[in-house]
Amino acid sequence: MSLSEQEEEDMRRAIALSLSHGSSNQQKKHEVIVVDSDSSTTDDEAPCVAAATPPKLPDTETEAAFEKPTMGILGLDRKAMEQERLARKRKASISPPPARRKTPKLAETTLKEPTSSASTPLIDAPTKFIPSFHFSKLPHANGAVKKTWALGHPRDNDIKLEEILQKEDLTLAVLSSFQWDVEWLLRKIKTNATQMVFVMQADTEEMKAEYRNDTARMPNVRLCFPSMEGQVKCMHSKLMLLSYPTHLRVVVPTANIVPYDWGETGIMENTVFLIDLPRLAPKSTTSASPTMTNFGEDLIHFLEAMGLERSIIDSMHHFDFSATKDFAFVHTIGGANASDGPSWRRTGYCGLGRAISQLGLATEDALNIDYITSSVGSLNTEFLSTIYLAAQGDEGTAVYKWRHTPASQLSKLVDRNLRAAQQTAQKQVAAGFRIYFPSLETVRASTGGPHNGGTICFQSKWWNSATFPRDLLRDCKSRREGMLMHNKIIYVYPTSQPLTTSHTSTSKSWCYIGSANCSESAWGRLVKDRQTKQPKLNCRNWECGVVIPFRRAAAMAHSGSKERTGGKAAEDADKEHSGKDGKAKERSSGLKAFEKVMPVPMKYPGKEYGDGDTPWFNAG
Repeated sequence: MSLSEQEEEDMRRAIALSLSHGSSNQQKKHEVIVVDSDSSTTDDEAPCVAAATPPKLPDTETEAAFEKPTMGILGLDRKAMEQERLARKRKASISPPPARRKTPKLAETTLKEPTSSASTPLIDAPTKFIPSFHFSKLPHANGAVKKTWALGHPRDNDIKLEEILQKEDLTLAVLSSFQWDVEWLLRKIKTNATQMVFVMQADTEEMKAEYRNDTARMPNVRLCFPSMEGQVKCMHSKLMLLSYPTHLRVVVPTANIVPYDWGETGIMENTVFLIDLPRLAPKSTTSASPTMTNFGEDLIHFLEAMGLERSIIDSMHHFDFSATKDFAFVHTIGGANASDGPSWRRTGYCGLGRAISQLGLATEDALNIDYITSSVGSLNTEFLSTIYLAAQGDEGTAVYKWRHTPASQLSKLVDRNLRAAQQTAQKQVAAGFRIYFPSLETVRASTGGPHNGGTICFQSKWWNSATFPRDLLRDCKSRREGMLMHNKIIYVYPTSQPLTTSHTSTSKSWCYIGSANCSESAWGRLVKDRQTKQPKLNCRNWECGVVIPFRRAAAMAHSGSKERTGGKAAEDADKEHSGKDGKAKERSSGLKAFEKVMPVPMKYPGKEYGDGDTPWFNAG
């Protein structure tokens, strides 16, 4: 075993040792970082209980005094790691190792304190460019949507985290998550050969210092802390940028970096979008790539807002983004997005509407919208109208005008038309918008039971509110029996256009996959700035996701194999929904078409909540 391999093994053993402290009879448990919840802990969303079992406490005060480790908040025992380091040093003094290249000092990047341009670049040109490599050899050159693998269930168009990371060739991993299990993650990465950047939530300088201390003995790890100032409450985005000698893999999952979100306990499922972008031939300049797309530009805009190291952002131009031209990268940038700062039109639900227009998906037709969410906020018809209109291609101005038109002007013809448009949108929301969230009965009957429903969030006070649209809620049951969902997926399809799986389809239908739950915290609220009197988008969360036009998904399924379709579940769709009629049949028909080209994880059209039905409440 080489020295670098020995160091990697020593670090893993040190981490394992740190997690096994406590009672000698205690079974090893993973330490999961949970800031507060897997939803924004704000006025309109419920605090969530961590799904991980808390570590067992010592039986006595005496035991606690002798057994308690010096644990950091990443689950790393700094004392144990220092002992391991000293042991390696004593071992090395007996047989001096060969000269090694000096490792770079740990760097941190924040929005307010960007890393110096002199820092060692992370994503860089490979040691040897491979000119004969063709993009068609990449496993996900056209993009793919997959379910996360689930223990105890047959494999069917799913994927494991190991299969995404492909650690043998991985040179750099930029990972953004809300919850973390660092020890579990590091077992899936070659820590001696892979540079890592963790994009994490840290509300205070003290918390940042704790994170830095916990990773101080990990020279290949850098940290990025997006701004949590002002109204921002949650860094909720899930994103992976994985660099290899031949390509960049962009991954947008609904899952956090914890084992239960990736199916290792068989209780929770998620969904993943991924695409492989080939590396361009080396250039003597750093000018923008001619293959850059709207997808790439919006990704870069988001990375800049998070405060990621400049060398990583610049290296995005080393890759061919051509394959992303029919997709959109959408995001929510936490904070106040005003006209004189980061444009409000580029983020939140305004950015969603902009993306729909750019992709040629804008329509005035009535829509069906099926929204799978793992957290439900304080919903009302006005907020759902903003999402509905964004799905039609509106960039946020419609509801803004409704909200800020004085009552004295409503008698004017233009304002009467404005009010009529508002009433039409609200009627269309009532007729076509459905929100999938599990009932108490569904959670109780799940494989993990209520104890494992902590990252599925809803408060009873929202449900009991007079303005909550109860008629739109549907019980969310997985097609994989007994599993709960952490998905955030939106399926959108016009009522006037039957879907077809033809790759030449001109349908205005599309799907969103990402981190944004059904809440105002996730998508923002467009208000009038008191000082400038101009629009300003207030966002409490950091989020990101991808829009996939149905025609693009159909093309993937047409050109690819069965793995790019909905899998075995799609083969049974006709039989399962043949008995539906009326509106339910229309909805089943639309989702059935989606199911032939990508995963549709829930049973549909979904049971309506009756008088005796109660949603799953994890708080309040």
